[in-house]
Amino acid sequence: MEKNNSNVKWVLDPSHSELLFKVKHLMISNVKGEFRKFSAEIGGEDFTKAPIKVVVDATSIFTNEDNRDAHLKGADFFDVDNHKELTFEGTTLKRVDDENYTLTGQLTMKGISRGVTLDVEFGGINKDPWGNEKAAFSIAGKINRKEWGLNWNAALETGGVLVSDEVRINAEVQFVKQA
Repeated sequence: MEKNNSNVKWVLDPSHSELLFKVKHLMISNVKGEFRKFSAEIGGEDFTKAPIKVVVDATSIFTNEDNRDAHLKGADFFDVDNHKELTFEGTTLKRVDDENYTLTGQLTMKGISRGVTLDVEFGGINKDPWGNEKAAFSIAGKINRKEWGLNWNAALETGGVLVSDEVRINAEVQFVKQA
């Protein structure tokens, strides 16, 4: 993949992709969640030079608890009435070794854009039984939610807080090549 053919793009295959997060709760356990609706596109054949765009439907947040999901959608967190989408625009994909990369870009939540760096493992490229060319990636990273104005918390009687500031992000994504 030495050239970056701008006529080629890779589009997310949502049936083989997931976007997950974990947050420490009560300072002793993790609460897991996911965004069930998101799209992504990579423009070009050379992933290290291609623009990357991810759009997440903030209303699709799911933590398997309706009251918590409603709270996360509210003004204390994602404020989905005013900010329906989260976006990520990748600017640099830097090779670490044959399978590992670092992806740097701008993450925008609640109208606030900040730079983030994520670890990316390239799973490879293969064709499915129907002849579609697919590329797969595993993505991991950490952000501090307060940097995007997701500030709500509650103090615990024993000290500490109900919800950690650190959010761990994990994604398993598969893309389909579009010529």
